[in-house]
Amino acid sequence: MNLWIPFAASAGTLLAVASFVGAGWDAPPVETTQIGYRGTGMVIHRDVEKQEALRAANVAPAAPWEASPDGDKAGTIYENVQVLGDLSDDQFNQFMASITEWVAPEAGCNYCHNPENLASDEVYTKVVSRRMIQMTQAINTDWSSHVAQTGVTCYTCHRGQAVPVSYWYKDMEPKPAGNMTQNRAGQNVVAKFAGNTSMPQNALMDYLLNDKPIRVHSLTALPSADDPTKMPAGVKETEGTWALMMHMSESLGANCMTCHNSRAFNDWDQSPPQRVTAWHGIQMTRALNLDYMEGLTPVFPADRKGPEGDVFKAGCGTCHNGVQKPLYGVSMMDAYRDALGKKGSTDVPDFSTYEPGKTQTMAPGRQSAIPAAKDTAFAAAAASAGDQKPSRD
Repeated sequence: MNLWIPFAASAGTLLAVASFVGAGWDAPPVETTQIGYRGTGMVIHRDVEKQEALRAANVAPAAPWEASPDGDKAGTIYENVQVLGDLSDDQFNQFMASITEWVAPEAGCNYCHNPENLASDEVYTKVVSRRMIQMTQAINTDWSSHVAQTGVTCYTCHRGQAVPVSYWYKDMEPKPAGNMTQNRAGQNVVAKFAGNTSMPQNALMDYLLNDKPIRVHSLTALPSADDPTKMPAGVKETEGTWALMMHMSESLGANCMTCHNSRAFNDWDQSPPQRVTAWHGIQMTRALNLDYMEGLTPVFPADRKGPEGDVFKAGCGTCHNGVQKPLYGVSMMDAYRDALGKKGSTDVPDFSTYEPGKTQTMAPGRQSAIPAAKDTAFAAAAASAGDQKPSRD
């Protein structure tokens, strides 16, 4: 008699019962919206149970007061105001009050300032904040192809916390034990930044920091070194792309059909317009990580870096926080147009010279060599995008 049969039957029965009554085993109620022809699978799914929490987490706060643009400029009143000097005194103080609530509501002004000398740069978070303000200005002026006129503020990412909830870094954990497990190509482990799957765990390094082409399959049978659309795409490229797509799906609370057509995933002409917006978002995120986050490596302390020593970097979820449009598309820019809707100084200091607790003024050491990121990213990516054919807004 095969004794395993009744045991297997019992285990199957228990699992079936647990799937209905066990805690955390129930399938969530799903809201489905049809966006294409019936029967083609062009539908968007949303977990109904998460919607209330997402709405509560994506409320845009009002400005503390309506600031007047009149009066003396902040740069003539206060010392060491390098980026926001063109704001009026009232606008400057309104923005400082807002950024305190957005980033460090409990620590207050002392999170970035020495209370005995507000002009000093000795607190490293002040140096970082100044660069992040430059980054936010660049997003709003150079990347309308992705953020349109809605724009972003510091709150878009921080939501009242010093470190945004969603970020990523180089992940090598758990370390290989050695021998045959030494070369696992970043797979066969739970990929924290790829939907907790066994996809390549550092795929975001390829696509949101480096400029590896995003392809799932080749478009022709034979490769051609002269035509990037005919270069072979193997299993590794496919899995890396899937890892990125899972990151994007989780970040936006959206499924594949938000950007792709079920009948022809690779065909841009048949894709929803959101795919072009997402393409620009990938280019923007890569540029922000390269031009802003990586450069701050000497300034950040060890507890603001990943286990491998690289700085925390932006991903799609850093701004989106689980919804397709950050803050459900509500713009905060009207109250901060002068502060974040145009560029102040783009000078960049030599961050390698920074000494926390000692540096009084992190003076700009050179003019930024960063051009209008939108145009350069578009040209570089278009040259290697292969079957991707985004168009400008």
